[in-house]
Amino acid sequence: MPEGKSQVSPIQIVNSEEEWLDEQIKHSVLVTPWDKVVDLVDKIYNWGRRNSVWPMGFGLACCAIEFICTQASRFDMSRFGMELVRASPRQADLMIVSGTVTKKMVPAIVRLYNQMAEPKYVLAMGACATAGGPFKEGYNVVSGVDKFLPVDVYVPGCPPTPQALLYGLMQLQKKIDGQSVRDVRWYKKGEADGIPEPVLGPDIFDPRRATEIAELSGNPEKLQARALKIQTKLELKAEKLAEEKKPAPQPAAPKPTEPPKP
Repeated sequence: MPEGKSQVSPIQIVNSEEEWLDEQIKHSVLVTPWDKVVDLVDKIYNWGRRNSVWPMGFGLACCAIEFICTQASRFDMSRFGMELVRASPRQADLMIVSGTVTKKMVPAIVRLYNQMAEPKYVLAMGACATAGGPFKEGYNVVSGVDKFLPVDVYVPGCPPTPQALLYGLMQLQKKIDGQSVRDVRWYKKGEADGIPEPVLGPDIFDPRRATEIAELSGNPEKLQARALKIQTKLELKAEKLAEEKKPAPQPAAPKPTEPPKP
């Protein structure tokens, strides 16, 4: 093509005015898919939430001391926007279960969790809140708060250091970054069901398992099949010593042979 002449666009043949209008819109208007809009909203929304997670101020045992140390100036949780420890569950976003969870305390913990507004998260801090810790075999200790509450992040240790707690909070931020308004539970239709408070009687049980407990109590054979005895080291050692003290079985005396018949 000679220089100085502009390129002429080819003639476009359309069948109707609506088709011509659609082609003009495609060439002149930038159309963004709805999914990209939602992705952009998620990034902005999650950026604001991840940097303003307010913990609830309560502690159960020695892990709470490490939580207090993390709030001090040496570690500076305000870098993450988490320095506002709220005394009311209505204003808190994060429940840090720091310490031993006893059966007497579980109903109060579940009640506080139900009073927190969505979105809310739970962080199990330390071996006791995670799985019972050194008191797991105690008659009054719950083997992990996740038996009653949905836990988002586990921080191991006895007790965990402030650095470990900070790492757990960063893992929580990563989880928040991966959430979307499409599938989070607090934007779903219908009323959100709270977690029923455990019933504290001769022992503690979850009301959600009431039907299962009733079926097992009426069927002793099924209950016996599900029973699991947890033996301690002392019980295993005692059984081993009892086996060693048992007298060795004596060989049976040979039977006298009958004389052959004539």
